[in-house]
Amino acid sequence: SWWRYTNGNFTGIRIMGVFQNNLLAGAAAAASSGATGFYDYQIEQSCRFDAADTSHLVRTLGTPTNTDKFSMSVWVKRGAAKSGALNYFSGFSSSSDYGVIGFTTYGSSGSDGFEFYDYPTSSLNLVTEAQFRDFSGWSQFVILGDSGQSTSSDRVKIYVNGTLQTDFDSNTYPSSGFNFGLNTSGNKIYAGSGGSTSNAAYLPLDGYLADFVFIDGTTYAISDFGETKNGVWIPKDPSGLTFGNNGFYLKFENASDLGNDSSGNNNDLSASGLGADHQVLDSPTFGS
Repeated sequence: SWWRYTNGNFTGIRIMGVFQNNLLAGAAAAASSGATGFYDYQIEQSCRFDAADTSHLVRTLGTPTNTDKFSMSVWVKRGAAKSGALNYFSGFSSSSDYGVIGFTTYGSSGSDGFEFYDYPTSSLNLVTEAQFRDFSGWSQFVILGDSGQSTSSDRVKIYVNGTLQTDFDSNTYPSSGFNFGLNTSGNKIYAGSGGSTSNAAYLPLDGYLADFVFIDGTTYAISDFGETKNGVWIPKDPSGLTFGNNGFYLKFENASDLGNDSSGNNNDLSASGLGADHQVLDSPTFGS
């Protein structure tokens, strides 16, 4: 969709039948407040991932700053419902370890719960009761890990649009001092796919990712990645955060190099099944 705000009014046309709900709410809030720009931080583009083409980005991890602590933040817009299919937007794998992050059919509440799963003996398995079936809007998913916390439920925290998820179908939290597989030296970490020991593009995403941040060695607060403005959850600029040895920041700003790392670490991810046409202007702040 395309919209313009002029002289106190919105005009526009709907092209694809989908639009980002936060943008509409944010733009309306901005208009009512008289603000010239609603978003202080702009996300200028996103990357489209196609399950049929097993499109994904992947990197082999080096020596981590700290395997016990990490932060991950990414904005996601799902492209289509896939009956009976799992739809993961990140993951990690090695010869003996794999894990997935994204949407799952498992769970008593039905399909499309959010899952964070680390395989060895199912030592970490969280599946939300909340279901995420919005195919028209962007949502931010933030996972914060610190296995050194004394309370098990504090060792992994999952936020969706700034809201801490507390109700789970499966709630196996990691043990104290657990080494997270998604930040283990030699493991592969994926964007746009769940990863697998047998298939390099296991359970890929149909949809869009924007502002993908992975931070090694620091568990930041949710307020470092977003904030509420006029009742709308909006992104914050993560570029000033400390990313650690394995950290990366995918802005998808270079259509010919979609895995380019903008964190300053030069931890680029390698692309598979992605061309320049997979960079799109649709984003959580598009049109603002």
